[in-house]
Amino acid sequence: MSATLDIRLKKTNKTYVDGDIVKGVVIINANSDIKHDGLILNAEGFVGMQVSNKSTGVFEAFYNSVNKPINLFNHTIELLAPGKIKIGITEIEFEFLLESKKGNENKLYEAYSGVFICVNYFIKVDLKRSFLAKDAQTKIQFFVQNHPQKIENQVPVHFSISPETLQKTSKEKIHIPKFLITGTIDTLSCDIAKPLTGTITIQHTEMPLKSIDVQLVRVETCGCAEGFSKDATEIQNLQIADGNVCPKIQIPIYMQFPRLFTCPTLQTRNFKIQFEVNLCIIFKDDYLITENFQLQLFRA
Repeated sequence: MSATLDIRLKKTNKTYVDGDIVKGVVIINANSDIKHDGLILNAEGFVGMQVSNKSTGVFEAFYNSVNKPINLFNHTIELLAPGKIKIGITEIEFEFLLESKKGNENKLYEAYSGVFICVNYFIKVDLKRSFLAKDAQTKIQFFVQNHPQKIENQVPVHFSISPETLQKTSKEKIHIPKFLITGTIDTLSCDIAKPLTGTITIQHTEMPLKSIDVQLVRVETCGCAEGFSKDATEIQNLQIADGNVCPKIQIPIYMQFPRLFTCPTLQTRNFKIQFEVNLCIIFKDDYLITENFQLQLFRA
């Protein structure tokens, strides 16, 4: 005797905001009549963190605090009391309010999948069986987004890159071929649902170019009073120019923020999720110049 479980949500995109009613149905497909000890649904949201290998050697208390998930949301429903399920397909509807735990200072953060920090939301259903029979269970992931908010300080950022600007930020005097690169990022306060845009122009250069890339980077910080771990990892890299570029031509910058791998900029007592973009200029001899911009992501 066996049964398979399936969870189907009413919203096909499985995306909700804090305060929504999550509705769905549990489908039980039994090949014979089955006795059971109850059908239980558990919905939960949590922040999972881990530290990178380079942080080995920090205080043990730091590891214990980081490795313990932060619970954001938990809701349990008994869908069926102990009894019997008849052969065939049985559908059981459910609904619950999506809200953070009462008395919990942690609100529902937006779903996010990073390298060292993840914000996940799951619905799990268990069909309890007797001691000699195997329980049946299934799990489905759903997603939470922030309520829209107003974006402020959306102003263009103009930049200019030359040997003189590089020498100001470098402690060593190095020989750099003469060049001048200018451009504009339309805004560094970005709506996560819209692309990062701007332009870059090669005014002149002594050495031919090989490539111009735009690199999106996440900066994840996990920590507590005993210490912290901060790591930057690449999300995506887009080539916007290949080979030597004609001078005085505006090259468009256009980068979409990938779902789940980005989220609104987040700073809490226990962790931070921040984002940067690097403009990478690669010359023919593989000499690399990088201009870094700090982003502030919102959901507008």
